[in-house]
Amino acid sequence: MSTITDVARVAGVSVATVSRALRGLDRVSPATRRRVLEVAEELHYVASPTATSLASGRTRVVAVVAPFLTRWFFATLVSAIEKELRVHGHHVILFDLEDDTYDQRLPLTQNMLWKRVDGVISLNVPMTPDEVELVDRLGLPLVSIGSAVPGRPCVRIDDRATMRTAVEHLIGLGHRRIGYVGDVPANAAHTQTPQDRLTAFRDTMQQAGLPLVEEWILGSDWTARAAAADSRTLLASADRPTAIVAASDEMAIGVREAARRLDIDVPGRLSVIGIDDHVLSEVLGLSTVRQDVAAQGRAAADLLLRALVGDEDGVAEDDIVIPTVLVPRESTGPAPVS
Repeated sequence: MSTITDVARVAGVSVATVSRALRGLDRVSPATRRRVLEVAEELHYVASPTATSLASGRTRVVAVVAPFLTRWFFATLVSAIEKELRVHGHHVILFDLEDDTYDQRLPLTQNMLWKRVDGVISLNVPMTPDEVELVDRLGLPLVSIGSAVPGRPCVRIDDRATMRTAVEHLIGLGHRRIGYVGDVPANAAHTQTPQDRLTAFRDTMQQAGLPLVEEWILGSDWTARAAAADSRTLLASADRPTAIVAASDEMAIGVREAARRLDIDVPGRLSVIGIDDHVLSEVLGLSTVRQDVAAQGRAAADLLLRALVGDEDGVAEDDIVIPTVLVPRESTGPAPVS
């Protein structure tokens, strides 16, 4: 196996010059850099990641912190982030903060981050003051997706506007009796998005002069399985809504399945709409408000890379809002005639 000394000897330069050329540092002419890269390729030389990190003080690893790595939304984000970072020679280490219960999560600790990563991307995790102080103390740039961290760049959708679009779609179809699935405890591991979407549901209904029936606002842990179970009693009732808006497509899929098991025609007797455009939504004909999850991951990775190379003009104040769009499909239709 070739060494850096072999590359220096064949290229006719010093070991230090080879090191600078391979790391993309200054003080190396373009011609010399090309020569070093050509020789390194000819000799099949691969720099030791450990040695490179020791020399530069950088690990070229980014921490991605999520409350649930098994969910489609978070898995899609991680995939997009990893692919974007990989292009620029960085890699991802995942920290799944999921605990045994839905309404708790594990804390971010110094042992997870110290001398292991160059930066942090948080995925819809409301960071505690202690966690923010830890990241600052370690000198790590932080980019958030979803739940904003004051003073740090954030990539997100407008959750309230997105929910308003979903509810207004149902109202436009003539629905006046509308239920909701997706309320969570105040201490849930990812509370900001659920709170914003429920607030927008309430506000949109009130602004339209429609009744808010508290018994039609259901809690759920944001999975299809739970939403199917959580909505069954309401759907089996004689006094039920003609439409349900779920705060995520996974829950909307669960509601639709519960309706199927009860022989409730969708959309003839019950319309169902979600938010996300889950990978299964098109196949299942689920109406939704689409968010580009992968675009959010790529944008967050780009912001972090800019911070790592010192291109921070405006980064600290960046609030990138990715647009959403209504996608009507077969699960919503006109309100049934009483």
